[in-house]
Amino acid sequence: MTAPLLSDLAARARAAAHPHADTCACGAVVTLADRVDATVVRHAGTVAKAHAPDTDRAALTARLTTAARIPGVLLPPLAPAPVPLHGRLVTFWPYGSPVDPGTPDAAPWEAAATLLARLHRTPPPVPLPPMRGPAKAAHAIARLRAAAPHPATTAVLHAWATLPAWTRHEDALPDTGTLCHGDLHLGQLVRQPARTGPWLLIDVDDLGVGPAAWDLARPAAWYACGLLPADAWTRFLTAYRASGGPAVPPDGDPWPALDVPARALTVQTAARAVTKALTADRPLDEVEQCLVDACARMASVPAQLPRNAAK
Repeated sequence: MTAPLLSDLAARARAAAHPHADTCACGAVVTLADRVDATVVRHAGTVAKAHAPDTDRAALTARLTTAARIPGVLLPPLAPAPVPLHGRLVTFWPYGSPVDPGTPDAAPWEAAATLLARLHRTPPPVPLPPMRGPAKAAHAIARLRAAAPHPATTAVLHAWATLPAWTRHEDALPDTGTLCHGDLHLGQLVRQPARTGPWLLIDVDDLGVGPAAWDLARPAAWYACGLLPADAWTRFLTAYRASGGPAVPPDGDPWPALDVPARALTVQTAARAVTKALTADRPLDEVEQCLVDACARMASVPAQLPRNAAK
């Protein structure tokens, strides 16, 4: 982000935190994230987010409205509409405590699954665009193709070619009408109020309608690759089913519903890993190599497809 934009975003965060005060004693604004697709800052109990430059205003407003109308599932915004700032759209949110990556045994898998099930069972309160999961996967592949050659690229692209067109953002999503988060991982949960409140889902940029199985695909992919312990996966899946989540059958083998989205998330994550390794001019680490190895196996193992699945 440019310095003027970051400075002005910090000023907007201060103003939102203290709308009726000229000064405060809260200390400096903290930058929580600064990426091409989003910059997020915090001042006191207020978070300001500058969304990606190509963010559609109407779609983002619909997503904010949805978050505001599903209390107890999605973190509600502090304002009903985004505001422009240096060609970006900015939204404001209450601060919540994130999941602590240093205590993996305490990861809130049950809470994540329960929130997902509640989200998936909720009719969209306003018309929403398709969830953006496949679009993000396609973007990761485009970045990999544009990067320098790497020995792992062929396996990742071959795995990508085996996926159904809808997962590659080349065809419409299956018409389920189900409300989906679109980019579920543990970094998308916060406690609000901070440290003491219940867990809530954050980040509405990819929120929309589509196949609910996509929201289970990342933990499913990590479990399939041996990167998520079986106990954590079982806790997650059991909690989702116990909460009436519609993405998988209530009992029996869940994999026919999850296999294709899990493959897509594996390929997306592998593509990002290889691109990052190339950018940093370093070899793949152990986790990244596991993802690439999983891609290499996909071509020889046919995908499981649910009945009437989109090809």
